[in-house]
Amino acid sequence: MTQTKIQENNRIQDVYIMGGLRTPIGVIGGQYKSVQPELLGAKVLDALLDTYELEYVDSVFCGNAVGTGGNIARLMTLSSNLPISVPAVTVDMQCASGAMTIEMAYAHIRSGLMNTVIAGGIESSSLQPTRTYAEGDARTGEYLVAQFSPNENDPLAMLRGAERTIDKYGVSQDTLNKHVLRSHALAVQAMTNPHLKEKILPLRFDDIDCTDESIRPRMSEKLLHRMKPLLGPGTVTTAGNACLTHDGAAFVVVSSKPSACKIIGSTAWAGEPQYSPEGALQSTEALLSKYNLTMDDIDVVEWNEAFAVIDVLFERAYPEALDRYNRLGGALAYGHPYGCSGAMLVLHAMAALGTVQGRYAICAIAGAGGTGTALLLEYNHEYHR
Repeated sequence: MTQTKIQENNRIQDVYIMGGLRTPIGVIGGQYKSVQPELLGAKVLDALLDTYELEYVDSVFCGNAVGTGGNIARLMTLSSNLPISVPAVTVDMQCASGAMTIEMAYAHIRSGLMNTVIAGGIESSSLQPTRTYAEGDARTGEYLVAQFSPNENDPLAMLRGAERTIDKYGVSQDTLNKHVLRSHALAVQAMTNPHLKEKILPLRFDDIDCTDESIRPRMSEKLLHRMKPLLGPGTVTTAGNACLTHDGAAFVVVSSKPSACKIIGSTAWAGEPQYSPEGALQSTEALLSKYNLTMDDIDVVEWNEAFAVIDVLFERAYPEALDRYNRLGGALAYGHPYGCSGAMLVLHAMAALGTVQGRYAICAIAGAGGTGTALLLEYNHEYHR
């Protein structure tokens, strides 16, 4: 191979999101209670193949946090209409898995290694398997939740991290409730938003149309105050200000082919695992600094609000930008199907940019173990396919 050929095959490319789809989001034990996540994901892949008339896909990157293991991404692609020649990679960064797959797709395409990647994730909390530690392991018994930190092995680790963060920042129950109510109210309004509706794949199981099951049109202050603290007396984390567990799938088509939505860049973050909800804020700050931007430049912000304290961190850091934050509602309303939540953020950001005719969006998410990642998107409303 000549030097010219080598340079040509290692070109720097601009990276775009052609579009994407997600399923309606189901609550644990709900509409997808018996649906294997790889089959749910395969439905989205097939719809993307048809919608965007994809002739060639270099790879599929799929986030998954609580599945059965064994490269579930490959199992999903083999269950779809993609050719068996398409490689597939499973990514586990827990809550940040789906966002990391898009970051990985961006890096592969930006560097010229690939041209088209389907990235996102799948999850089924309903079918989450129980595992058992091996006989020689110092840890014993069965477990559902993996260990995220060497100093803590607790199935309630994420809830405790949220409670610690609430204590650290001195957040009251009433402040948390305000953000819960806002999230559900915006999600209810967004039910008729055409920009969001076009990104949700209509599905039907057992002769019932699937919906975003966790949105509560009648969520109220009174109901929130009646909810018992999940960590016992003296704590404030409840099933209202913390996400339930969910099932769903979401993917985007990332490509070197120009389209309206361009990925400008991304950044990954890691910090103190005892305060993992800080990940969205810290990764956002790192991203803004990296690209010499301020929040004044951003039209849409999508953070994964697994806990309402994450909303409080945003409001305190950027009080002037709250009207640009989770414009269509967030995970407290829609749900948090771990492996695909990052791709959901991107789809909702694209929908919000279309709604307000905005230019820049940030999508950020915290992950278990003190991690996080953020993506910067730019939308060109004058682009025509």
